[in-house]
Amino acid sequence: MDDGEILAWTETARLSFAELLEGLDEKDWSAKTLCTEWTVHALAAHLAQTTRNRLKDTLVGIVKARGNWDRMNVDQAIAYGTRFSPAELVAQIREDAGSPRRSPGAKPIDPLADVLIHGQDVARPLGIARPMPEKPAIASLEHLLVSPFWGAKKRCRDLRLIATDAEWSGGAGSEEVRGPLVDLLLAVSGRSAGLAALSGPGAALLGAR
Repeated sequence: MDDGEILAWTETARLSFAELLEGLDEKDWSAKTLCTEWTVHALAAHLAQTTRNRLKDTLVGIVKARGNWDRMNVDQAIAYGTRFSPAELVAQIREDAGSPRRSPGAKPIDPLADVLIHGQDVARPLGIARPMPEKPAIASLEHLLVSPFWGAKKRCRDLRLIATDAEWSGGAGSEEVRGPLVDLLLAVSGRSAGLAALSGPGAALLGAR
């Protein structure tokens, strides 16, 4: 797996996300997502914005958010969304699907994990089944387990994750957590929506962190 392959996966995931958005009804754009501070419209704005932000935008945003990166992301996405219609946001996501641009300090795989997870953030509250591509999901899971930015290192401490729908396991702990790749990825990234599908003695530990 190299940066070119990761970018190709990211492009495919972004185009798939754009297709998901295009299939929504008008009312769905105001629905809440698994990211509780974002509607579908705001989350779409976040994904459209990530390939268009300049370093200056990030620096100004982090100052306004008093150093809180998550707060900056929330506020910037909401503000960006007020400037564009759903159709315009979808067009931007399509136009920039193959862009390698990413946030300062992010690895090439971070945008891939971001769009895979956010696709579920939109789909699950709306009752839409959204398959997870196996190889990109595994790569994203393995990255989250070692990344200092996602909180998964602490969340998955002492856990051993085992996929039930793929030949994959990760983590060096002794407490096993079993489940589909998509639910493991959601739970590891802090989404409680993935917990119901998980089993094993470590599942309760993961849900409590």
